[in-house]
Amino acid sequence: MIKQAAELVAEANAAVATLSVEDARSLMGQDDVQFVDVRETGEFARGRIPGAVHAPRAMLEFMTDPTTPLHKPELAAGKRLVVYCASGGRGALAAKTLRDMGIDHVHHMLGGFGAWQQGGGPVET
Repeated sequence: MIKQAAELVAEANAAVATLSVEDARSLMGQDDVQFVDVRETGEFARGRIPGAVHAPRAMLEFMTDPTTPLHKPELAAGKRLVVYCASGGRGALAAKTLRDMGIDHVHHMLGGFGAWQQGGGPVET
């Protein structure tokens, strides 16, 4: 059976914890929290949540896996991961992928970076 992208996103949203922008903002600056931006490089360059690690969705599995040369230690540090993209779809899929890879403390930020900006969240370039 072929699944549409919307179905995959809905399944991902059902499988991972979702945070509102307000809840995500309340986690900023905590030592045990790491924001993860899964947008493409050009999107990331135009602005991001301060302190976020960049792990583009297309490379996420390789950046998460400590056995690959692309591994980013921030993704395996045992911290609570808050994943976001531009509007929510890629972030949900990425959060589910991280769960599937054995990372237990992963959350998806509802509405992504767009909702973050609309909610007045801090942005760095």
